[in-house]
Amino acid sequence: MELSVIKNKTQYEAYLEWVDEMFDKKVSPNSANGKKVEVALLLIKQYEDEHFSIPYPNPLETIKLKMTELGLKNKDLVGKIGSKGYVSSLLSGRKPLTLEIAKIFHKELHIPAKVFFA
Repeated sequence: MELSVIKNKTQYEAYLEWVDEMFDKKVSPNSANGKKVEVALLLIKQYEDEHFSIPYPNPLETIKLKMTELGLKNKDLVGKIGSKGYVSSLLSGRKPLTLEIAKIFHKELHIPAKVFFA
């Protein structure tokens, strides 16, 4: 297969099928076809990123989900974010999410910074 930038859905599907065939054949990553598969996967990812992008989640919903996963309550954030009322207002969307608070959530809840700036 000759590789080039994927420009349409037909070409995209052909690349997917070819890569699948190569996986079925269990080509060695160091072989010529193995190296082509590596490049084809990058081209497929580029096409998917452009045509099938996944939006970042809502930052507040992400914070709430992460808190639930970690078993945290609003009161657990009081000392780190502010008063009980401020934390409540922040998580309900009545107060804005500032850069400093986003940094705290990033550090404390391990939420990727991209989520806050997307």
